[in-house]
Amino acid sequence: MKKQRHPGGPLDLQRARILVTNDDGAGAQGLRLLVRIAKTLSPDVWVVAPEVEQSAASHSLTVRAPLRVNKLGDRRFSVNGTPTDCVLLAVGQLLADRIPDLVLSGINQGGNLAEDISHSGTVAAAFQATVMGIRGIALSQIHRPQHPVKWSTAEHFAPDLVRRLTREEWQRDVLININFPDRVSSAVSGIEITRQGRRRQIERVTESFDPYGEPYYWIGSPRTDGSGHAGTSDIDAAARGAVSVTPLNLNLTDRATAARLRKAFS
Repeated sequence: MKKQRHPGGPLDLQRARILVTNDDGAGAQGLRLLVRIAKTLSPDVWVVAPEVEQSAASHSLTVRAPLRVNKLGDRRFSVNGTPTDCVLLAVGQLLADRIPDLVLSGINQGGNLAEDISHSGTVAAAFQATVMGIRGIALSQIHRPQHPVKWSTAEHFAPDLVRRLTREEWQRDVLININFPDRVSSAVSGIEITRQGRRRQIERVTESFDPYGEPYYWIGSPRTDGSGHAGTSDIDAAARGAVSVTPLNLNLTDRATAARLRKAFS
């Protein structure tokens, strides 16, 4: 049986409308870089991004408070909400005359690998685009804390990657998650098509005390990545210094377990 394809087949970027968003906020350096990249791909580029940083917002929606839109310039807006709010407002209101053909989310300052995907606002914006029938690509630049971010690596690889990806037909429920390694572009080992990885250690909760002696908690600590560099996961590719390109599916159903349960409950 023929697989259902994303409407429109390969995308002509020169005629495409591109929406750029992120989760680091409307003033983030990675967003400015992604806008520059998008403008080399298409003359019709719009920006709708969170007013302030929304890292780890995941796919959350603002449903108990009003959303405000602030016009920052020509085709540039900020929203006092989440990345998902931004995509919804852009498609439903700001760009309602012609919805985007492609949503680019990022470029995130820091990787979105393995379990990061489940809480990443960057990935969530691409996820929401895909839910709405629009191609979505999330882009992240891996970096080590207290070290300069190698934005030039993302700038070097992203334009051609987006061109190559959009020349392909995608299944309707697929989004793409790209992670650029923490290396200068000349030292990148290549581009790898990967699967979502799994870490051996995740974030821990740290307790401390404020100046008044009251306890507070901080989520986040150094993590051990991956199971080794020989695998095919996004983590393994990043450790090898490669650009990781991971196709993700909206459908989280585990078919093997579902089949076993049907037999058990029949």
